[in-house]
Amino acid sequence: MNMVSFQNVYKSYDAQNYVIGDLTLNIRKGEMVALLGSSGCGKTTLLKMINRLHQQDKGQIYIKNRPIEDWDVIELRRGIGYVIQSTGLFPHLSIEKNISYVLEIMGIAEISRKKRAAELIELVGLDSTFLSKLPKELSGGQKQRVGVARALAADPELILMDEPFGAVDALVRKNLQEEVKRLFKTLNKTIVFVTHDIEEAFHMATRIVLLNKGTVEQEGTKEDLIFRPKNDYVASFFGTKQYGAYLNATKIKDVTIFENGEQFDNALPIIADENTLMDGIRLMTEFGAEKLNVFNSSNVFCGVFTLSCIHRHNITYKS
Repeated sequence: MNMVSFQNVYKSYDAQNYVIGDLTLNIRKGEMVALLGSSGCGKTTLLKMINRLHQQDKGQIYIKNRPIEDWDVIELRRGIGYVIQSTGLFPHLSIEKNISYVLEIMGIAEISRKKRAAELIELVGLDSTFLSKLPKELSGGQKQRVGVARALAADPELILMDEPFGAVDALVRKNLQEEVKRLFKTLNKTIVFVTHDIEEAFHMATRIVLLNKGTVEQEGTKEDLIFRPKNDYVASFFGTKQYGAYLNATKIKDVTIFENGEQFDNALPIIADENTLMDGIRLMTEFGAEKLNVFNSSNVFCGVFTLSCIHRHNITYKS
């Protein structure tokens, strides 16, 4: 089932130049889709049209196979969680009231609102002591977690995220990315997020949509976009310098790495299959090794990792 569908959609702000032009795109239920592209390519406009903050000029947008114009705007937005870079928290309200704000508008009883806020603050990795605080008492990363909690308050099927981690430092961003990935797997939501960060898109998304001048240049997995570009623009956008992003965002267990018949070798360094390909390369370089013993999360030997494993995986996507 498609959660969101764009059919030949156009959008202009000046009646002359289209920000979105003849765009067709389907977002399936249960996907985490990254909208990627250079500034001005239409990423945020696309996101805002899903939430009816902007109206398309031509074409049709469907939410759960229903024309977007047929939805009551309030009903539509209550069914969509929205997370933005600046969090948009109300500075005069406690964290509890910020999280439960939409529930209050919906007429949910106070005792239920409090219970839901308490559940969500724990879900995003903060404890209940934060509920009584004001936004000014929180760090940037903590505010972003609260923003995610608020987006989840009404249990929406669809969550929109507009560069939600862009304003925090690298370590906090990584932690937030992992938290959202965990929530995605746990709660079975559909997530559409805008990012300028290729590595973030590679790490988080189940599918990546590369936009250019308001239309889709290519969509697919990170391997599709790096190893099977459809045209020169895609090849240039995901050029050699972005191969490092692929290595940093791909886990050892995500590629076919295990050699048949290989046995555990005490002389080889050990690495967990949850580590990235780049981690493996660094470890081989550090120890001057051509192979690594690989163990899974249950501490069971899986096989060995070599550079030829990456090569074979890449060849599969190029062919």
